Amino acid sequence: MPDQILITGIRGTGHHGVFAEERRDGQEFIVDVALGVGLRRSASSDDLADTVDYGIVASDIHALITGEPHDLIETLAEDIASACLRHAAVESVTVTVHKPQAPITVPFDDVAVRITRSRPDA
Repeated sequence: MPDQILITGIRGTGHHGVFAEERRDGQEFIVDVALGVGLRRSASSDDLADTVDYGIVASDIHALITGEPHDLIETLAEDIASACLRHAAVESVTVTVHKPQAPITVPFDDVAVRITRSRPDA
């Protein structure tokens, strides 16, 4: 199992959803990622070039949350996973997309989807 860099609670207003009011009004989405990254080399070198810049990853994720809308948060999660895997040091990623204001008619705390993806060569 690779080491992990965890980024939790990335927040942004997005317009994802199948209902017109979700697309029109938007709502907050929250994303957590666990990046599978070998950290031995960067721990020894103390050099950012030997790891992943989690500030850039977080900005990439925020741009996807606030960017082009999708009907399903499953699609948003897939796009986020793909963006994370474009960083050379990332071998695998687990993405959780939270939709705490989902249009559900009963009391609830959260709706979330979680996916795990890896590089084909990892």
